[in-house]
Amino acid sequence: MTIQKITPFLWYSTQAEEAAAFYAKIFPDSRVVRVTAVPSAGNTKVVEFVLFGQPFIAMSASGPDSFNHAISLMVSCDDQAELDRYWNAFLEDGGSPEACGWLKDRFGVSWQLTPTEQISMMADPDPVKATRVAEAMMKMVKLDVEALKAAYLGTAK
Repeated sequence: MTIQKITPFLWYSTQAEEAAAFYAKIFPDSRVVRVTAVPSAGNTKVVEFVLFGQPFIAMSASGPDSFNHAISLMVSCDDQAELDRYWNAFLEDGGSPEACGWLKDRFGVSWQLTPTEQISMMADPDPVKATRVAEAMMKMVKLDVEALKAAYLGTAK
């Protein structure tokens, strides 16, 4: 695995290897590359993995910190079917839905499952269109691509 200049690093208290395998099962072009035990640091393991071609490193080591919403992983979804597939995969094994397309996986990591078009709709120079999309999104738990498009176009019921 080639380490890039910036590589996301996730610190799990105990389940980095399980989390990496779980994520690699969900996303195409994904795999666990290597698991390295660090015997001098108790049960610590370093896990190198790739999601959608993006390298990640995770570590299992005891520590007081847990994941929170300050950092999330955003997945750009091409259509409702892709968004639904990822949403269901994260929830089926103990994840929990949140608001506005966010969820937490069973390991406590926050994910945003976002329609690819949503960013450009919300950045539209027409503030009325952008506001309609933002307001529609704020009412959703799992995002509905067609409802967001309808809000953008002003055809929402």
